[in-house]
Amino acid sequence: MTDLPTRLLGRTGVRVTTLGFGAMELRGAPRGPEITDQEAERVLNDVLDAGINFIDTSIDYGRSEERIGRFISHRRGEYFLASKCGCVVGGAQGEHVHTAQNIRHGVENSLRLLKTDYLDLVQFHRSLTRQELEQDGALQEALKLKSEGKVRFLGVSGTLPNLVEQIEMGVFDAFQIPYSALQREHEDVITRAAEAGAGTIIRGGVARGAPTDWQRTNYMLPGTTMQDRWERARLDELLDGLSRIEFTLRFTLSHPGLSTTIVGTRNPQHLRDNLQFARKGPLPADVVAEAKRRLTEAGSAPEPLPAVDARPRGAAQAATPARSAL
Repeated sequence: MTDLPTRLLGRTGVRVTTLGFGAMELRGAPRGPEITDQEAERVLNDVLDAGINFIDTSIDYGRSEERIGRFISHRRGEYFLASKCGCVVGGAQGEHVHTAQNIRHGVENSLRLLKTDYLDLVQFHRSLTRQELEQDGALQEALKLKSEGKVRFLGVSGTLPNLVEQIEMGVFDAFQIPYSALQREHEDVITRAAEAGAGTIIRGGVARGAPTDWQRTNYMLPGTTMQDRWERARLDELLDGLSRIEFTLRFTLSHPGLSTTIVGTRNPQHLRDNLQFARKGPLPADVVAEAKRRLTEAGSAPEPLPAVDARPRGAAQAATPARSAL
């Protein structure tokens, strides 16, 4: 048994560790930093040895799927495996085609590379409208793959404004959503997704937790905006001995609607640090409340959501029986 906290991934019924592993950094050059096979093998096995049971990857993460299949497929029963669809196998970075044919080709190629006969979760890698999901048969084909047992659950790597409609559709079991102390725009829609019975996978949960991150532009906002929010909110005054990374990760873990947050690294020491922080769990409630008050004043606040019925609808909501003891 792991000493990491776990939460239910919505109606899937699967308990996942609140700290998951984002495998994008295993992609290698030219899309990312160099990483050797030996380094990839080590970090993947360290992840599982530490008890993390949620791994997120994608077709367009370079060699990530291949390395997962090569180095830990023999431990398949130890982790919930999430990948993406809509990406073009062998395509350019960010190239996506949402046709039935491309959805099937992508999933079946992922199964081959990952050396498994099922994916626990397949997420559309773009936040599409319902019309875009259905017009060329992409969603219908994903549901067919689910009925064939090649996919257990369906999700979306989503953002506002389309997340609201995606939740209302009632066919998605999980949503991957950007969120951190410095990017709170999706704070309330995470709650809405959780209340509708979906699992929530937070990406960017430690984003902008260190000055080095402020030099980059990811998750739709420039690092200068993140730095400005941190400094205007005077968050350093709330650290009380914590590092900025620990504060930011534990702030993310404080969201009651969160199922897991995926944090990627190829550095074993960074992994150990993240594990230590996650084991401590959420920040104290009074610290979270004060941080939110300051952040709202500094311009990091949730987006207002329309008042709609978020209850899941449709027969597609029935959870697939668990295939492992996760």
